[in-house]
Amino acid sequence: MHRKAPRRTRERILEVSLAMFNAIGEPNVTTNAIADEMNISPGNLYYHYRSKDEIVTRIFVQFEREMDELFAMQKDRRANVEDAWFWLHLVFEKIWKYRFIYRDLNDLLAKNRIIETHFKTILQNAQRSAEMLMHDLRERGELVATKGEISAVATNVVLTATYWYSYSFVMNPRKLDESAAMSRGVFQVMTMIAPYLTGDARTLFEKLAVEYR
Repeated sequence: MHRKAPRRTRERILEVSLAMFNAIGEPNVTTNAIADEMNISPGNLYYHYRSKDEIVTRIFVQFEREMDELFAMQKDRRANVEDAWFWLHLVFEKIWKYRFIYRDLNDLLAKNRIIETHFKTILQNAQRSAEMLMHDLRERGELVATKGEISAVATNVVLTATYWYSYSFVMNPRKLDESAAMSRGVFQVMTMIAPYLTGDARTLFEKLAVEYR
């Protein structure tokens, strides 16, 4: 059998940094700590990335690309309730994967210009996606809501998704089951849409919601 080629150091730096940022928070991680974790010299790390800010930016660009791919998924076909549930799970999985961005958001916005400008665009795209999802449900006859109601609910959906991790952490900072918290976040978002569902779509929501109660 052929041996797998070793992962490039540049890629590994991003993987290790992401894991450390998620574990103890981006402000608490230094480039020296990243180098120590990888068992490489600080000079080797600086050869690939000139600063921690550059590492953070590269991880954010990765996150942004993956979110854009999720938003693009919705254009494939008109969504039903199961599609909406599945899509929200994918969104919360990305929030979980890059949770340090959401936990340390205010600090990152203050010191990283790319995150400051691009995160706003991500939220705007998320709002459009939430509105599109609800419009799809309305077109299928599974949801009854005005254009204004759809816009308001979409805003609340994005707001809740953006700060759900922080809320969950505040409520249980020492023993947070983070994976379960993300699943609960999907349910919490769907409860905002549920009052507007009708007929079989409402019945299906109740069926899917059982596992979260």
